[in-house]
Amino acid sequence: MSGFRHAPAELSSFVGRVEELAAVGAAVASGRVLTLTGPGGCGKTRLAMRLCQAAAGEWPDGVFWAGLEQETDGGQVGHRMAAALDVLLPAGRDPVAVLAAALRERELLVVLDNCEHVLDDAAGVVAAVLAACPRVAVVATSRSRLGVPGERVWPVPPMSLADALELFLERVDPPAGSPSDDTAARAAGSQARRICDRLDRLPLALELAAGWAGALSLTQIADSLSAPFDLLDGGARTTPFRQRTLQASMSWSHDLLDDDERVLFRRAGVFEPGFTADAVARLAELGGPGRGRLLKALRGLIDKSLVVADTTGAVARYRMLGVVRAYALDRLAEAQEDTAARDLHLDLHVSLLEGLAPLLETGKDAWRAQVGAAYPNVRAAIEWGLSRPDTARGRRLAADCAWLWHLEGRGAEGVALLRRAAALGAGERGPLQARVLAALAFVLNTAEPGMEAFEVARAARELARAAGAPEAARPAGPLIAIGLLATGLPEALAEARAVRDEAVQAGDGFVADCAEAFVALVHVLGDDYRQAIACFEPVVERLLRRGDRGVASFALGWWALAAARSGTLERAAELAGRAVATAEPLRDLHWTGSARVVLAEIRILQGRLREAAAALEPMERLFDAAGRLPFITGWERTQAMLALGHDRPREAVEWCWQEVRWQDEPDAAWLAPDTQIVLAAALRRSGEQASAARVLEVLARSPVTGRMPRVRAGVLDEQALLAHESDPERALRLHHEALRIRVEHDLVFDRVASLEALALLNLRRGAVEAAGVLAGAAGRARADLGAAPRPLPSADGEDGETLRTAAERGRAMDLDAAVAYATRARGPRRRPGSGWESLTPAERSVAGLAAEGLSNPEIAARLFVSRGTVKTHLAHVYAKLQVANRTELARATSARDGEDATRTG
Repeated sequence: MSGFRHAPAELSSFVGRVEELAAVGAAVASGRVLTLTGPGGCGKTRLAMRLCQAAAGEWPDGVFWAGLEQETDGGQVGHRMAAALDVLLPAGRDPVAVLAAALRERELLVVLDNCEHVLDDAAGVVAAVLAACPRVAVVATSRSRLGVPGERVWPVPPMSLADALELFLERVDPPAGSPSDDTAARAAGSQARRICDRLDRLPLALELAAGWAGALSLTQIADSLSAPFDLLDGGARTTPFRQRTLQASMSWSHDLLDDDERVLFRRAGVFEPGFTADAVARLAELGGPGRGRLLKALRGLIDKSLVVADTTGAVARYRMLGVVRAYALDRLAEAQEDTAARDLHLDLHVSLLEGLAPLLETGKDAWRAQVGAAYPNVRAAIEWGLSRPDTARGRRLAADCAWLWHLEGRGAEGVALLRRAAALGAGERGPLQARVLAALAFVLNTAEPGMEAFEVARAARELARAAGAPEAARPAGPLIAIGLLATGLPEALAEARAVRDEAVQAGDGFVADCAEAFVALVHVLGDDYRQAIACFEPVVERLLRRGDRGVASFALGWWALAAARSGTLERAAELAGRAVATAEPLRDLHWTGSARVVLAEIRILQGRLREAAAALEPMERLFDAAGRLPFITGWERTQAMLALGHDRPREAVEWCWQEVRWQDEPDAAWLAPDTQIVLAAALRRSGEQASAARVLEVLARSPVTGRMPRVRAGVLDEQALLAHESDPERALRLHHEALRIRVEHDLVFDRVASLEALALLNLRRGAVEAAGVLAGAAGRARADLGAAPRPLPSADGEDGETLRTAAERGRAMDLDAAVAYATRARGPRRRPGSGWESLTPAERSVAGLAAEGLSNPEIAARLFVSRGTVKTHLAHVYAKLQVANRTELARATSARDGEDATRTG
């Protein structure tokens, strides 16, 4: 990754400083900070930029630029540095610890430019990073030293006279800088030397003076500079003198401006770095010069070096250097226009986001780019708006900015501003407060995942409905559906469908697609993969077309899992790769991390463990100095699966428990169902059979397990593996029951696991031929599905030959034929005509839910079947168990559970 990353554009040529550049370059060293100090305008930033360009090939992991001029909150220094270094930050974590951990093994140079207004925080970040990262070097630019241990301070000196003359004469207009004869040249040189000496050879002061060369001769410039600087003459050329030199040169340049230019100069100070010509034109609303005159004045300020124009982008942007802007703001306050200007600045950015709102439906990438470019001004406008007696405009702007905070890594700042906006509106019952709460829930969902987002979303919707403005909180609807997952799949599914239908009717495409993606997710969780895939395919295309990268990456990830479990691993890997590619431009941990976890899980299913580890590796850098993990859904389980793939079961156990590390006394019941199955497998393979059995017993009794066929089959399979030696007949029965569930619910990939488990069990029971056929068929199925092969079970002598021969027969079978063979090889089922053993798996599920008191519609919703199917199953249950109604069924179920408990005991 060598090279110069995030380099700011150089908008004018760099002149001189050869000796200084060599000295500074020699002073940069790994594990150290070099601080370039000096007053504003002395050339610190340009010198640092040239240093980076010269050193770009010397640092294996690159040279990075982090400008702090736009940071108003010192707490954002770590975030800004992380963004410059392409380090993703976990929500709610200390960015400094994460940075230190992420950079520990890297060899790079990073520049922190303009540290003076966030000095303490910049010093803390630099000290922590350098203490942990011996191969990282830092160059800082600041008006004063950072005060970090081991810091080398390099005061930037005035330019040499030769360099100052070259800079000044290059910046003036050609008629003044290129005299036509030797005499004129000598005169021009003499006047230029007077100017350079008068301005203490400060680059910015020389730029300001040169800006007047088109209107004044060099003699006039030199003469007019005398008066403001007379009081500065005498004594050593110290830093205070140079600071006063710059102030005086700006005063001199300001005094020479015409009236329109002075008005624009002070009013433009209200903009954070980066504004457009359209914004300048809006300043006419404060009175005085009209739009045309202000735009003409803008040209004048550019010519006089008081405003810098950046035309490298699609839209020209303008900015003032920090010291110039500070002077302009003093003039704004002096003219008593600061409050009016900041109010106008707020109105301008409220209008900007309102005007860009249609892009949220047609192109979120374009929306993000435009709002991101204006973000320093948007943030300043929000803060000003929230400080006004009437906070409505500030709160509205904060709500409008929610998408940026939701999608990108600035969520913590967004949560803080939105919480402040919500607190300022506490007690209000109107649509605006509902919008603010909905925005807060939206940002919380990615910045601080948890139940708070669900609770705030519900409060937003209740308030919006009470105010008669349901549209104000419509984006909160999908978050409410997500929160209901803790209640149950049917409840979450019903909510998501209601939210979708309401959004479709209202023409809200984003909310409708979010809800439809969540409907598809519920189908995945309920193991109805065909229905899930049918939902995902159209909704993902709509999300991507709109630029909804966050929700699209989420949907692609779950679509990938549905494809994998349906047996199309190559397609699943393709979808997971698209999920990562879709999320990464957002530079946000939540989206990128979740997509990478899905990709890693699919690589594990494929048996490509090295690629799985590579998918997770970028996230590994986010461990903080204490070894704590960031929150990424599925992270711990996937790491445990990877450890099992490498035959490290104890490591897998430890990873599983990390999922509930926040508990004082971790309980397996708090783990996700999938994680509990992985934990049971890891405990079994570690020799802790009793612990594995307890985990499975708890999971088997969970109401969630009854609604998730894949989990139910996984529990049965693990229980069977525990019984292989102690009770092989029970193990056989459990494996076949798991296989039946996997067949009934199209759990294609999991059927292979059933075949492999049955092959091992049959070999242990002495059914060598059946074991060989099943193992060969499982190998063929793995190849067909795109998974890595596994070795045949081992057997000695004649059994080994029989096993290998039978395996060749098995390899001729497709998966369906192999499942049919496994069922036949078990022998006739001899299911009785009555009693509990006569019930099919589907009938048992219906009987259990009916005994719990669920109605037929509720059972249908839970099992994703029709009400008519439930009614038919119940009729069969009543007949087989010889009960007349639900009450008798409940009593029979209770009696059977008591008998099972006695046998287990």
